[in-house]
Amino acid sequence: MNKPKVLFNYIGHLPECPTWDATTHSLLWTDIIEQQVHRFFPESEKHTVISFNEEVGCFALREKGGFILAMRTGIFLTNEQGEVESRVCENPNNPLLARFNDGGVDQDGRFYAGTYWEPKTFNGALLLRIDSDLRPKVIQNDILCANGLAFSPDKQWMYTSDTPNHVIYRTPMTENGELGLREIFKTFPIGKGCPDGAAVDVEGCYWTAMFDGHRIARISPTGEVLEEHELPVRCPTMVCFGSDDMKTLYITTTRENMEEIELAERPLSGALFSIRTAVAGMIKPNFKEEK
Repeated sequence: MNKPKVLFNYIGHLPECPTWDATTHSLLWTDIIEQQVHRFFPESEKHTVISFNEEVGCFALREKGGFILAMRTGIFLTNEQGEVESRVCENPNNPLLARFNDGGVDQDGRFYAGTYWEPKTFNGALLLRIDSDLRPKVIQNDILCANGLAFSPDKQWMYTSDTPNHVIYRTPMTENGELGLREIFKTFPIGKGCPDGAAVDVEGCYWTAMFDGHRIARISPTGEVLEEHELPVRCPTMVCFGSDDMKTLYITTTRENMEEIELAERPLSGALFSIRTAVAGMIKPNFKEEK
C-alpha cells in the first residue's frame, strides 16, 4: 500500500480546498486563517501566494480566468492576480458568526459554498449555490460546519459532510441540478475522526479527510470503507485528485488550535501530502458564467 509523502517544504496554518489546475499543471489551495491562496508547481517546485483582506473559505477557477472566492463577507470574482472584479453576493449568514468554509463546482459549472457556524450553539450554517447567471440560492441548511462537497460521476448525487456532527450526507440531483431530499450516507462514532473535505474518483467512490482521525478513507457508493491511509498528523482537512493521469491524491492538513506539545510530536501538522492511487479521480470543473 502506498504511503502519503510530504509534497514540499511548506507548513500552513489552516490549508483547505486543494484544487488541481490541469491547464498550468499546478496545485492551488487556501490557507483560511492566513487569508491566502497558494499555488505550487510540482515539476519546478515554484510556490506563489496571493494575500487577501478576509479569510478565503473556498474558491474555484473560472472558465473566463481568475477565481470565484467565498470569503467571510461574501462571494467575489477576481482576476488571476486575485484582484477583485465584482461582488457576487453577501454572506447570507451573519459574517460575524459564520464564515464560508468548504465548496466547489459541479459538472455543469455551478459553484457551491457552505458556511461554518462558529459559535457552535446550533446548526446555523448553510449551503449556497451560484448559478451561471451569478444569482445566489440557499439550497440547504441545518448544518453546523459545511464540508465534504463532491459529486458522483453520473451526476445523480451531491455529497456533503457536517464535520462536527460526524456525518456524510448525499442528496439526489436532477438533470438541471435541482436537489431532492438530503439523506444520511454514513455516520462515524465519536473518537474515531470525523469527515472533512472530500473528492470522488471515476468509480464513484468518496475519498474523505478524517479530521481528528489521523487518516484518509475511501468509501464505496454503498457506504463501505474500502481503503484507509494513515497520516503522521491528526487533522487532515481535504483531498483532491491531480497530476496528468489524475492518480495523485493531494491532502491538506492543519495545525489550527494545536498545543505546542502536539506540534512538537507532530511537526508536519499543516503540511501538504500526496499519495498515488490505483484509480483516477474526477477532474474539478471550472466555474461557468454566462457569456
